[in-house]
Formats: sequence, structure tokens, C-alpha cells
Amino acid sequence: MSRRYDSRTTIFSPEGRLYQVEYAMEAIGNAGSAIGILAKDGVVLIGEKKVTSKLLQTSTSTEKMYKIDDHVACAVAGIMSDANILINTARVQAQRYTYTYQEPMPVEQLVQSLCDTKQGYTQFGGLRPFGVSFLFAGWDKNFGFQLYMSDPSGNYGGWKAAAIGANNQAAQSMLKQDYKDDNSREEATELALKVLSKTMDSTSLTSEKLELAEVFITPVGKVKYQVHSPESLSKLLVKFGLTQPAAEAS
Repeated sequence: MSRRYDSRTTIFSPEGRLYQVEYAMEAIGNAGSAIGILAKDGVVLIGEKKVTSKLLQTSTSTEKMYKIDDHVACAVAGIMSDANILINTARVQAQRYTYTYQEPMPVEQLVQSLCDTKQGYTQFGGLRPFGVSFLFAGWDKNFGFQLYMSDPSGNYGGWKAAAIGANNQAAQSMLKQDYKDDNSREEATELALKVLSKTMDSTSLTSEKLELAEVFITPVGKVKYQVHSPESLSKLLVKFGLTQPAAEAS
């Protein structure tokens, strides 16, 4: 039945479904996982790097985490070429707002404007939806620390903890069980690493397969986006008992 209605995004099926948008979400289900957790003193983002071949030169820059503005960052799951277009759009919008109003763009306003772009690609013929989901982490003076998730349909929502990518359903149910409202950044990091260790396809958790980033406020009151180095990540994995010190050293 679906074959008659999945040739383009502008046609609803009799059940009221847009199959092309659902197929885009399926593409994200095959991508590396990403998890975001809201803490009382910041937001933690963690992503799984899929190493497809040993011959690949490991990237010095991050693959899953991107800084949009000084106060907003995002984690990505899906088709990276699609993500790059949207990230550049978001960066330009954030800078335009800052230039016009001389203050950082509110996080939800930035997420909403990007989701409006994504929605347009589901409504007009000849276009395909962006095959990418985002977790946005940020801080603004209106609502403090915030975490948003958006998908190819253009929908977005605020979350305390969220997972996108492969095995996201399993990760989401684990987060639902173990999340606490008053957790610190360190506790959120431990929870994110533990959830990812249980939902990742690979058996061993190493710093080469992960990316960890945080958005927090420094003692001087500035919002900071920080990506952990592989060495820092290895220490955290040993500290939380998710890997053996000997295995990391070898």
C-alpha cells in the first residue's frame, strides 16, 4: 500500500502518514548514537563515532559535536552532509541576531528557526527531507540551561534527557529509569557514558569511539562550550569503571 504514497513528500497516505519523512527517520536509526542530558549546572552531550574502516585517518576535529554560537552547541545523528548545511544555516542566523540586537540569540528561537527550514523541505515538491536529527544544548538568560531534540519533520521539543541515532529506544528507556532532576554535570556525564556503553553496537568502550562535550558557566559567569580530549575521556571511563586502566594503557 505504501508504494503508492511514498514517491514524494507532499502526498499523505490514507492513514495520514508522510512516508518519505518516516524513511528519513529510519536513516537516522542507522547512524551513531548521541545522548544529551540536562544537569543543574550545565548540559552534557555524548556521541558515538562509527569507525567504518581501520584505514580511515582519524579526524582531529569533532564528528558529532558542533559549536553554533558561544552559548549553543549541538550533537548530530544522521547524514553528515545534510547536517553541515543546517549547522551553517544556524550559525549564520545566530550571528545575524547578535549583530542586530547586540545580545545572544535565545536558544529556543534558534532551534525553532532551524526547524522551520527543515519543515519547508517536507512540504514542497522536488525536495527531500534532511536526513538528520539534532540535540541542541545551550544557555540563555530567559530559561537557563536547555536541551532540545529535533527530527527531519521539523518537530522539536525540550527534554531533560534524550537520545537519537541507533538503539535510541533502549537508551531512552534507560534514561527514563536513571535520570534525576538534581544531578550535577559529573553525574550526568557518568549516566550518559553508562547508557551509551550498554546501547552501543561495539563491545568495548574506548575514547576513540566517543565524543563528549559540555555547555556550562565558568566561575567568571561566561557560558563555555568544552569538548573533552581523548586523554580526559579515557580518565573518565576508568573513573566510572567502564574500562580497565590496563586496557587503556596498552
